[in-house]
Amino acid sequence: MRYAAPAVILLTATVVACSTMPLMNQAPKTPPLPPKAAVKPYAVPSPNGERNDNYYWLRDDSRTAPEMLAYLNAENRYKDAMLAPTRALQDKLFGEIVARIKQDDASPPILDNGYWYYTRFETGKEYPLYCRRAGTMDGAEQVMLDVNVMAQGKDYFNVGSWQVSSDNTLLAYTEDTVGRRQYVLRIKNLVTGETYADAVANVDPGIAWANDNRTLLYVEKDPETLLGSKVRKHALGDTGANPLVYEEQDHSFYIGVTKSKSDQYLFIAMGSTLVSEWLVADAADPQLKFRPVLPREANHEYQVEHLGSDFIIRSNWRAKNFRLMRAPVKTSANKTTWTIVVPHSSNVLIEGFEVFQKYLAINERSGGLRKIRIKPWPQKGIVGKQFYIESKEAAYTATLEYTPELGSETVRYTYESMTTPDSVYDYNMRTGQQVLVKREPVLGGYKPDDYRSEFVFAKARDGTRVPVSLVYHKDLVMDGSAPLLQYGYGSYGATMDPTFNSVRLSLLDRGFVYAIAHIRGGQEMGRAWYEDGKLLRKVNTFTDFIDVTEFLVKQKYASPERVFAMGGSAGGLLMGAVVNLRPDLYRGIVTQVPFVDVVTTMLDETIPLTSNEFDEWGNPKQKKYYDYMLSYSPYDNVKAQAYPAMLVTTGLWDSQVQYYEPAKWVAKLRATKTDRNPLLFHINMEAGHGGKSGRFQKYHERAMEFAFILNQLGIQD
Repeated sequence: MRYAAPAVILLTATVVACSTMPLMNQAPKTPPLPPKAAVKPYAVPSPNGERNDNYYWLRDDSRTAPEMLAYLNAENRYKDAMLAPTRALQDKLFGEIVARIKQDDASPPILDNGYWYYTRFETGKEYPLYCRRAGTMDGAEQVMLDVNVMAQGKDYFNVGSWQVSSDNTLLAYTEDTVGRRQYVLRIKNLVTGETYADAVANVDPGIAWANDNRTLLYVEKDPETLLGSKVRKHALGDTGANPLVYEEQDHSFYIGVTKSKSDQYLFIAMGSTLVSEWLVADAADPQLKFRPVLPREANHEYQVEHLGSDFIIRSNWRAKNFRLMRAPVKTSANKTTWTIVVPHSSNVLIEGFEVFQKYLAINERSGGLRKIRIKPWPQKGIVGKQFYIESKEAAYTATLEYTPELGSETVRYTYESMTTPDSVYDYNMRTGQQVLVKREPVLGGYKPDDYRSEFVFAKARDGTRVPVSLVYHKDLVMDGSAPLLQYGYGSYGATMDPTFNSVRLSLLDRGFVYAIAHIRGGQEMGRAWYEDGKLLRKVNTFTDFIDVTEFLVKQKYASPERVFAMGGSAGGLLMGAVVNLRPDLYRGIVTQVPFVDVVTTMLDETIPLTSNEFDEWGNPKQKKYYDYMLSYSPYDNVKAQAYPAMLVTTGLWDSQVQYYEPAKWVAKLRATKTDRNPLLFHINMEAGHGGKSGRFQKYHERAMEFAFILNQLGIQD
């Protein structure tokens, strides 16, 4: 999925400019000349004809070609020179952002199989410590992993996931030292502290223990496409070949492994854009023989959890917005034995659920907002009344958290809004008592009442009402003079909720309005909202974003001369399409790891993720999709026109959007655009899709992006 996690996306800014002002408000007295990429015509083949690509040579899968590296390094030097006047502002912004973060912070502990697990940070250190305490939080702390020690001497380090064996003695974890999401599986003895010699390379981050406490399931990646297609099992200490458990032949499917909340079953979960299939095995079975929960069917998506003698299944079978079903474990492959737990609703999208012995907690979305419904299971023939966990704010998001104990009467969830920091609650489903376990600390005297949030609807050109979340300082006068930063994503059915982010306070406190456009292509308004923004309706995503901008300017939320836009990954595709269509609307754009060379990428199934995504974008080997994708692909639609100020970012080791997509796009823009606005390209040479590892390093890029935006407005402080 060409998708930047919301936690990453919402920290950044996107900027688009239409003026013909000099390159920077305080550019060097003698601005350096921008790099000029060599033109080397290359015919990109397809069943629908060839296209010329003058910059195809910038692709080097080994990332070692001297000419390519020289060009990227030249772009970095040029960017550094052009942003040199903002250095002091960048430092100030970085200081502001980091100063709001409580450095010696910790996550709320969660009870699982007799241990309280939590993650904590130490002052001045970049990486977390994964810890646990036996019995109670008054017990002695055991540091399972100190990632600060593990990351020493490495430019990049990330722990993908970790799992503790059922007997609480072994820790399996995956680590990535490059940023390309090719992890190594390792095992640590939590009793002796020894890290075993076992090391399985090139795996997905997800892992699952069998109940023998020595066998692990993992997903092996294809070294070229990085697609996980083989599930293998590794026995502790075994130096031989790890036996193949399952191999997926259809490369349009993603694959993962997980364990039921009851610990009784292991699952292999597979999914393409439109189809799911889950395989199940008894976690205590030495042979780990898997069978389908339900064999895959066209256009059927489902997910599974176990409770008692049944599977609880979220399914879109005859239910566009999904419903919850109960299926006997023994006959789950026969849908005639399924019964309805929560029926389908045309205006309520069921997004997820948590099972308990006495209750069912449901995450659902209606009216554009994510909510939580509690449904008691019938007890001795008595059917309890369903209810919602209430909120007093107009725009918010409530998200279920994993609560490991099946017998618990308490469900954990997070609540946040554009003004309320991430707040973790424990909610007693029997009594209704709610306990605030932790609220994200925001240092520096942050007061929610100093800010205002709104949830409004903008009318798109086809009459569709598009939701928009807004936040701004309470003292801001809405007279049409404020600067605006508008964010959007609109792909894969990913919803961009009205969440809190302390990073954006640096803009709000300087008079900005921040807006999230909940455009089609996400699922904010249900499954139909997603379907109306993909494949041959993808352009709705772009025009929705443009129409929201025009609405916000018309309603005097922003000055037409001070509008900026932002998007990352598939949201970078949004930015590239929007800036080709309406460059005049925006003052500047920052686009991160942008997916901009749609047709060429989707024609090449050796590129990671391509074959998984034909149901999202279309298969360009088919002419109707080829022509439609070609009509909006940002790289293919660069034209001789004035573009806004632009800052483009990428990572050399990105496995989701390859670095050469934005590199080619920037090169073509430089050779084609008619304006003198800045076009800057930042390449992180040691990172992948999510940027630098570490807790604080990423904020240097956020500070750079914000400084770029502010500089376009002449704001130097």
